[in-house]
Amino acid sequence: MHVYCTDLEGTTHELLATEGWSVMEIIREGGLPILAQCGGSCACATCHVYVDPSWKAKLPEPNEEEVAMLDGTFEVTADSRLACQLFFTPALDGLRIALAKGSV
Repeated sequence: MHVYCTDLEGTTHELLATEGWSVMEIIREGGLPILAQCGGSCACATCHVYVDPSWKAKLPEPNEEEVAMLDGTFEVTADSRLACQLFFTPALDGLRIALAKGSV
């Protein structure tokens, strides 16, 4: 199973994904730079990513805590999510995301 993550230079990386891990953990394990300063506790928004629009319907809606964190983040779009709040399942095999500037 894989996640495809585009870095700030526009290069897409195929990352091995593990069921139950957060997308933030998958990005880190794949060797890509991501701040994720709070370690995945939804307290900093430094794991901000953009989800490819074709995948948005397959993801659970963000909870109030995630929405509040995104409200204080720069360059938020309708495709913005926190990677620490997205947990990988087999249904997300092939998920495409891009790192946001504030996450690196």
